[in-house]
Amino acid sequence: MIDARLLDKTERGAANRHQKGALDLARRLPPLVVAAKEVAATVMHGVHGRRRAGIGETFWQFRPFVWGESTTRIDWRRSARDDRIYVREREWEAAHTVWIWMDRSPSMAYVSNLAMQPKIDRALVLGLAAADLLVRAGERVGIPGLTRALATRGIIERFSETMIDEERRATQPPAELPPADALPPRTQAVLLGDFLSPPEEITATIHGMAARGAIGHVVMIADPVEEIFPFTGHTEFRDVDTSATLRVGEAESFRDDYVKRLAAHRDAVRQACRSRGWSFAIHRTDRPASEALLALRLRLEAGQGGG
Repeated sequence: MIDARLLDKTERGAANRHQKGALDLARRLPPLVVAAKEVAATVMHGVHGRRRAGIGETFWQFRPFVWGESTTRIDWRRSARDDRIYVREREWEAAHTVWIWMDRSPSMAYVSNLAMQPKIDRALVLGLAAADLLVRAGERVGIPGLTRALATRGIIERFSETMIDEERRATQPPAELPPADALPPRTQAVLLGDFLSPPEEITATIHGMAARGAIGHVVMIADPVEEIFPFTGHTEFRDVDTSATLRVGEAESFRDDYVKRLAAHRDAVRQACRSRGWSFAIHRTDRPASEALLALRLRLEAGQGGG
């Protein structure tokens, strides 16, 4: 028997944020942080940093002075502590900036017994793991509308603390879509969510974010039950955003129409991505998170052309 449900109030870290969302998220995040680090570690092989010396403002390293170089580059304070002369190098500041948005809206709390974890947990694990991989590769990562782009090795913990703080201060449930503000050129966006909003709203968001040429990657996260629609007989469907319910006597009679509408919805989102040169992928929560992260990593690397 298929058990499909919403996480209850002690489990739902994305809903009821105006009441106790920060506490819920604070409770849910520690094990998800561990999971994100484990998933990142499995995909880490082959990731090479891009940090090297060059024009910039951030200190990178000291190295021995090479005869013939300009003496203006010598760090006399560091050289005074040794028998050698050292040059102070700065970091080459051509690192890419990647913005990662993780959907924490009420619909992400959906989970069935066919799934490995709720959609919200999977989005958080993938987003945090991707941030960790990117920072280790020398990139800057931020959450649109929430943080600036950062390059700290504790990026997972930093993002977690920021999201908990946002939950604590907010009075409304999380938005179903990221801010539609245009991202700077030569940046990338990663959007992780179920994208069940009206297609026109999703299209407007993607077009808004891509208006200045940013490259994007949309990962639609789905519970397997949402695809196969296994319901039969007397079934009650509940709206996660309102108190509305729908009771039907023969749920199976809705299956064909539901499958067609879902396919049409996904086609509309896929077309919105394609129109801006963005990638689109569907990830089911009965599949390993590492599978989606590896595919995402390859798309991010492919999208880095042009700086």
